[in-house]
This record gives sequence, C-alpha cells and structure tokens, in this order.
Amino acid sequence: MSELNEAPSPADEEEVWSWGAGTDGQLGTSKLQDEHLPQLLSLTSLPSISMLACGGAHVIALTSGGKVFTWGRGNSGQLGHGDNLNTSLPKPLSFFDDDYFISQASAGWSHSAFVSDSGCLFTCGNGSFGQLGHGDNISLTSPAKVSYFVDKSVKMVACGMRHSLVLFAGNQVCGFGSGKRGQLGVSSDRTKSVNLPCVVSGLEGVEVVRVAASGDHSAAISANGELFTWGRGFCGSPDVQTPQCLPSSQSFREVALGWNHALLLTCNFHCGCISNFH
Repeated sequence: MSELNEAPSPADEEEVWSWGAGTDGQLGTSKLQDEHLPQLLSLTSLPSISMLACGGAHVIALTSGGKVFTWGRGNSGQLGHGDNLNTSLPKPLSFFDDDYFISQASAGWSHSAFVSDSGCLFTCGNGSFGQLGHGDNISLTSPAKVSYFVDKSVKMVACGMRHSLVLFAGNQVCGFGSGKRGQLGVSSDRTKSVNLPCVVSGLEGVEVVRVAASGDHSAAISANGELFTWGRGFCGSPDVQTPQCLPSSQSFREVALGWNHALLLTCNFHCGCISNFH
C-alpha cells in the first residue's frame, strides 16, 4: 500500500527505522509493542535493501540481489512462508530461492504481490475478494504465479486494501479484487469484485508508466506526466468508476496514495498534496 524504492549507494551506511503500531511484529524489532519514536532495525539478515513495501500490518523488503524478506502479521498467509503465523523479525522468503529475481513488490491490507525481473507476477495472502487474481476467492500462504500474466511481461504491481493493479507489456493496466468503490476501473457500472485480471477502461491510447493503489482508490501516471485517478472519492467526493485525468498544468513523475490523501512529485521535483482525490 506504500512503498520506498531506492537503490542504496555502496558508500552509504544503510539503516532501516520503523515506528508506529507494532503488536503484530510489523516493526521488525522482535518486540510486540507500539513505538512512538523511530527504532533502528538490525540489518544483519537484511543485506543491501533496495525496496520496502508496507501493508496493513506486514512489511516486504527486497534486496539488491533479488531476495525477499517479510515480517509482521501473517494471519492470511500474506508473509508467504506457507503458514498463517506472525513473525516479529525479518524472515527470508524461501519460496523464490534462486529460481526468480524479485525486482518489485507491493503489500495490501492482507495480501502481497511480487514481480520478477523476467516479468512474472506472484501473489499470496487473503484472496476473499479475488485480489490474488487466480480466478477464485481462495487465500494462499505461499506465493503462486498468476497465470494470466505468464506471457505478458509484468512491469509493476500495486496493492490496495482489497484490490490489485498490474502494469504490463504494452503499457496496459489490469485490475482485480474488490471493486465496490470503482477502484478497479474496469467498468462504468459498479462492480463488487473480480477474481481474474480485467483491463482497466479509459486508458486506451495512454502510455502508462506507473500505477498506485491504497484503500479503495487507484492512480496511474502516463509517460507525458498526466495523472489519472479512480475509485473512492476523498472528503465526501463521489466515487469514480473509471480513470479520470486530473486537470493540471504540471507534469507528474510519481504518485503515492494514502487512505485519504495523495502525494505527487512533479517532473521538476516539486512535491504536492491533494485531499480531494478526484
């Protein structure tokens, strides 16, 4: 639902800090308690972190070598370790081993998704709304390859509370999972849930380069810096069922979604916030 993606410099002293709710082990400190101040994590088991993704109460970390570590709440199998147990320290995800180099990941409220450098998509965790994309509503405790994308070269995945967005070859976007607030963007009619990937409507001819998801809303950025949003409206705004382009004189390069706001980074590296989503 939120991500940090930055390749570390070899000269930098790498540190990871966490704070906030911690009773499910999501802070990775081994203590099952909330922390009001940043806590330094031990990185002896986390070499060269390249990306962090935070979900409802779990965390995914990727290393520069394509390895995966997860920790926190595991009640729906979202940690991918083959069980439903919580873990309070970073734990290597052995499922991928040396078979796949994981280059990007995203964490939803209780599901997880992983993209390999070969363009494969894997999901695990809560599947009760179809957010895993396997054509059913079954939860999985270990990652499983999403067959729809086997020959489609996935570039990026973004997980919301109970839905997922996937950017794949041809700059197309698919959505699956809960769609009750329009967050899938697959139809102008209200869609409750979809358990197989469906192409997002309204982005035909748009060269999408980034997707984002959080809560019950979604966003995409085009190659020429346009921002598209859809799903639940903020601050009483009406829901939007298909992507709408945000009128702006600015060109955008990044978007990050929270529960009730969005942060935008322009191509001039200016940062802005919007709370009225559509």
